[in-house]
Amino acid sequence: MITVVGTGTGAAPVGEDVLAGAGLVVGGRRHLDAVRLPESAERIVLGPLAPALDAVERQVDKGGRVVVLASGDPGFFGIVRVLAERFGPERLDVRPGVSSVAAAFARIGLPWDDAVVVSAHGRDLRTAVNVCRAQPKTAVLTGPGAGPAELGAALADTARVLVVASGLGSRAERVERVTPAEAAVRDWGTAVNVVLCLDEARALGAVRTVAGPGQRPAGWALEEAEFAHRDSMITKFEVRALALARLGPRPGDSVWDVGAGSGSVAVECARLGAAVTAVEKTADGVERVRANAAAHGVDVRVVRGVAPEVLADLAEVPDAVFVGGGGRELPAVVTACARRARRTVVVAMAALDRVPAAREALTSAGLTCDGVLLQSSRLAPLPGDVTRLAATNPVFLLWGVRPPAAVEEGVAQ
Repeated sequence: MITVVGTGTGAAPVGEDVLAGAGLVVGGRRHLDAVRLPESAERIVLGPLAPALDAVERQVDKGGRVVVLASGDPGFFGIVRVLAERFGPERLDVRPGVSSVAAAFARIGLPWDDAVVVSAHGRDLRTAVNVCRAQPKTAVLTGPGAGPAELGAALADTARVLVVASGLGSRAERVERVTPAEAAVRDWGTAVNVVLCLDEARALGAVRTVAGPGQRPAGWALEEAEFAHRDSMITKFEVRALALARLGPRPGDSVWDVGAGSGSVAVECARLGAAVTAVEKTADGVERVRANAAAHGVDVRVVRGVAPEVLADLAEVPDAVFVGGGGRELPAVVTACARRARRTVVVAMAALDRVPAAREALTSAGLTCDGVLLQSSRLAPLPGDVTRLAATNPVFLLWGVRPPAAVEEGVAQ
C-alpha cells in the first residue's frame, strides 16, 4: 500500500503512526524536514518524478511500505493522478489535507464553488491567462516562469484584482491583494501557493447547484433580436451557427472577432468560455459591442482600429479568428489573421469576388481550406394564416484549419 498524505495549508501534523514501518518516504524537502522519519526509512526529495516513481516501484515490488507527503489535497492537481496511473488506485491510501485553493479563498472570506481552477505549473501560461480574462473568479496554481509576476504582466490591461497566497499554513503565510500591474514588478520568491484572479464586482456570485464556472449556455446561434445592431448589419444566426462550430471556442482559448460590427460572434464565443478580443473600426460599433457583451453578462475586450494594421498591436496569439465584413483589405486581413492563429480562421463574405483571394490567403499561410455557400429561407407569415419562405442573402463561409502537427510544433507565432 502507498499512503499519500496531504500536509500543510492547515492540515494536522503527520502522525508517527502514519510513518511507522515505512521503508520509503517521498516528499518535498520542507515536508520531509517537518516530520520525524523512521531510522530505517529511505528518504527521497521530490524533484523529477521519474526517479521517485521508480524508487516507489522498487519498494512496492519487495513488499515494502511507502509514504508520499504532498501539499494540501494530493488528489486535486496533485500526485495522486500519476501514482494511480502507475500503480492503480486500489494501491493508494489517500489522506487529503486542505487544498491551497480552498485555503486561499477561506483567507479572503469568499466561496469558491463558482471558481474556475487552472494549473500553470509546468504548463503554458496562456491558458491560465485566457481563463482569467474570461471568468470573474479564477484560481491559478503557479510554477516556475508562471507566477504572479508573469500573470500580472499578461493581465495588466484588465481591471482584475490578484490575490497572491504564499506559504499557506506556515508561519510565513502571506495573502496580498494587488493589481496586475503591481504584481508584474514584484519578485515573489518561491513560496507562492496560488493566485486568485477576481472581478470583484462579480466575485461573490449567485447561489450554485453545480460547482464550477457559470452555467454554459443552453443554446447558441442566438436570434438577431438578441443583439443591438445597425440596419441589420449583423452575422445572421444560420451563419453564426456554422462559424461557431468551426471556431470551436472553449475555456482557455483566445478568440478574435475582426470587423466585429455588433459583436454577435464575439459575445457568443465568450458565452462558451473563451477569452475574446473584438476589433472594430467605428466608435459607435465599439460601444455597440460593449453594450451587447454587458447585456449577455460576458467580458469582451474591445479594440478600436482598422485591420490589418491594428492587429500588430495585439500581443496574444489567438487560437481561432473570425473575420467578418469585406472590403479591399480583406485578403490582407485574412493573411494577417492566418499567420497568427494557432488553430483556425473562419471568414464570412457576402461578395463572390472576395472568395478566391480569401481562400488563397488561408492556404498560403499553411492552413487547409474548406467552405460552403450558405443560402437559407426562413418561415414568414402571410395574411390569411399561411406561411411563405423568405430568402436571406447568401453568404460564403470559408475556414482554414492548421494541421495538428503544426499546432503542436508551435508553427503559429
